[in-house]
Amino acid sequence: MVSASSESAADGRSSDRQKSQEDILSEQIREGLSELRRPTDGLFLSALSAGLDIGFGPLLMAIVLTLAGFSFSSELLKELLIANFYAVGFIFVVLGRSELFTEHTTLAVLPVLDRRASVGDLARLWGVVYAGNVVGAVAFSAIVVLVAPAIGVVESKAFVELGSSLVKHEWPVLLAGGILAGWLMGLLSWLVAAAQESIARVFFVWIIATAIALAHLPHSIAGTVEVLMAVFAGTKLTLLDYGYFLLLSTVGNAIGGTVFVALLKYGHVVRSGPQVETTAVDD
Repeated sequence: MVSASSESAADGRSSDRQKSQEDILSEQIREGLSELRRPTDGLFLSALSAGLDIGFGPLLMAIVLTLAGFSFSSELLKELLIANFYAVGFIFVVLGRSELFTEHTTLAVLPVLDRRASVGDLARLWGVVYAGNVVGAVAFSAIVVLVAPAIGVVESKAFVELGSSLVKHEWPVLLAGGILAGWLMGLLSWLVAAAQESIARVFFVWIIATAIALAHLPHSIAGTVEVLMAVFAGTKLTLLDYGYFLLLSTVGNAIGGTVFVALLKYGHVVRSGPQVETTAVDD
């Protein structure tokens, strides 16, 4: 268990040197506890905001596809350009400090592992944040499908291309992809805590979100916007397809963030032993 004294010491040290892994873990536990103790209505509103804000990434992806006439000089250029716009929504959410479910699959687990919160506390947080995220993403999708084609910035086939790419896989592939996406989002939470400057935080969010998009990994909340835009646009995708995607991506995201980041990071930090201070020795 990470002690309170080590947390206060970490506060003093982290301002004048690079954060150690103990500093990062202490900061993550404190932040997780703060979120676990927030009132339910505040949590939901913040999660709703995140579900809305993250939709700007998929919207910009659809706009780029439409403006380019679905024709790029190379597939590499297309993938790189779209992936970079996908990251915009994540930058809005993470730097705006809104509540995103895939961050909390790692962040909120740490206080439970440290025996400062209960599994019931975790279940409440996950449930409220997840519900708010999904409601926000659904609302954003409906607004975009109503407005974007009407003002001529998106063609419906852009929605089809984005949404179809997420639901075409068999369930083991979709589940495994969700695990990888959750793993990356857990790393994002850890790296953002390690960063000491805003520009570094932006870089970490950008590189992780771009990696998720380039690998076409299913993120349950951003993917909700992508799939539902196609469903609401009246394409061949149905709500059943969306339910299939949401279930498997959510389970995968939760496994990835909890097992491959929260459990492993907590385990190796608390079992790493005391830090050895090194100093230069004069000859």
